[in-house]
Amino acid sequence: MTQEINYITPAGAAALQDELRALKYDERPKLVDTIAWAAGNGDRSENADYQYGKRRLREIDKRLEFLLKRIELAEVVDPSKIKSEKVLFGATVTIIDEDDKEKTYKIVGVDEINLEKNEISWKSPVASALLNKKVGDFATIHSPKGEREVEITKIIFK
Repeated sequence: MTQEINYITPAGAAALQDELRALKYDERPKLVDTIAWAAGNGDRSENADYQYGKRRLREIDKRLEFLLKRIELAEVVDPSKIKSEKVLFGATVTIIDEDDKEKTYKIVGVDEINLEKNEISWKSPVASALLNKKVGDFATIHSPKGEREVEITKIIFK
């Protein structure tokens, strides 16, 4: 089975690497020490520190495995190096809807989504509707609330 490329911005790639380092070289070693200490305290079946520690260690190991796979599949795309009139991965796109409400989205990788900052995945319904469009083009966004028509008013890559 071929796995899909993980498009990601340089900031997103750095965040994945930072999380990997923090888990691998800080949190996990400290937790292993805590588990060893707890194991030395006798009966493990009623030892909350030991049981919690082992459960948390499994969670960390799962997350490390996930991060390694995402980093391995990562294709870093630097938006500041893109020169295009079309909406592509990494674009910051301003739209105006039917009610003349303006909204700006940055199209990022699936590991970088931050809805509070309007950073949306390139696979999201909004981004899918906007991709390959130009300023002045209209796009139909399909959402659970129904369809809405928007006009692209600005595209920048930074």
